[in-house]
Amino acid sequence: MNVSEALAESVESLQRDRLRSGLTMLGIVWGLTTVVLLLSYGRAIGSAVMEGFLGFGDNVIMIWGGQTSMQAGGQRAGRKIHLRDGDMEAIRDALPFLSAISRETDDAFSVKYGPKVVLIQSKAIDLPYGRMRRLDIAQGRYFEPDDFTQHRQVAIFGSHAAQKLFNGFPPVGEVVQVEGQPFTVIGVLRNKIQDSSNNGPDNENIFVPFETMRTLRRQRDPDDIVFQPSSPALHLRALQAVRTVLAQRHHFNPLDTKAINSWDTIEDGKQIVQFSIGLQVLLGIIGAMTLAVGGVGVMNIMLVSVTERTREIGLMKALGARRGEILSQFLLEALVLTFLAGLVGALLSVVATWLIPPMPLYSALYQTANHDGDIILHASFGVMLSSFIILAVVGVASGLLPAIRAARMDPVIALRHEG
Repeated sequence: MNVSEALAESVESLQRDRLRSGLTMLGIVWGLTTVVLLLSYGRAIGSAVMEGFLGFGDNVIMIWGGQTSMQAGGQRAGRKIHLRDGDMEAIRDALPFLSAISRETDDAFSVKYGPKVVLIQSKAIDLPYGRMRRLDIAQGRYFEPDDFTQHRQVAIFGSHAAQKLFNGFPPVGEVVQVEGQPFTVIGVLRNKIQDSSNNGPDNENIFVPFETMRTLRRQRDPDDIVFQPSSPALHLRALQAVRTVLAQRHHFNPLDTKAINSWDTIEDGKQIVQFSIGLQVLLGIIGAMTLAVGGVGVMNIMLVSVTERTREIGLMKALGARRGEILSQFLLEALVLTFLAGLVGALLSVVATWLIPPMPLYSALYQTANHDGDIILHASFGVMLSSFIILAVVGVASGLLPAIRAARMDPVIALRHEG
């Protein structure tokens, strides 16, 4: 018997009792829909959390001063380490495998526009900072090299900071007083989701060229240094190399991880990916258990079918059918029933993902438009493929026991069976 004949016979067998087959398929339809929705939810929440985390930047590492925990250079442990002017340049010149590096200060500035004065969290930065930290401009422009070399007093506002000071009035081109000094607003950042930050999200900050700190606060030393390795795979090597450069300048042991504190977003990103995968596996297991309930129904109907067709099985064996052929026939019937129900479930789940509205996650907190950052279900190819793999396992497991029972029947006893 070829495959097409076996498929035709399987469909014919299922049509003998359409009500029973339909009710059995209902369990598979419900189970597969549950699997798709759960996997889609896990994938959506994982993507949303990763998007929020990556709002801080692309593969960046941040370092700041700490306290030594080892003796080095004749000095005892417990010495405070502060980043100094020239540290960033020393790192940049010594480590060519860093694709970008920037100093950063983190402070709050008094900003005045007209009669209104507000205290806004502010950062002084270097030119490469924006590319690393995803400072995308919605209005105006980003900093230019001349802004730094000519010590221009210009500022870029985060979207929420601009709203706080200007109340919806277009800020680009306006002059504000920052710590009593006139600054021209050259740009406003695109509103972005940022679930990770140092002292507040970028939406709430204003940014000025690092060199202007010498005018505002007479500050030359950075609070932090932010850098980006040329490849994410180099992040541990890059961090250790940076510590080595700073150890030579500040006279501490390069193996002393407490002398320089760090935040490795690349390593944290890996943990978020692992969380997302773990969540999807957990939800997949829950969905598979629901689908398994439908599989029990398939097994039940196939066991009943084997009992009802005992004489038919005996006749097939008497005519020379081998065990493998009978096993394949009944297993194929179970798979046909399972996958027909699976196709219906797949269509239903696709419709369901479009009908279920976005579930709020970040949109209210970050005031995003078009549900950006919310949990939106999509039955993607990967989700559908995973669901059908689970369905195949359930189908085989459900049909295997009845198929084995049919294949092991004694033909003599089967022919004498009275149905």
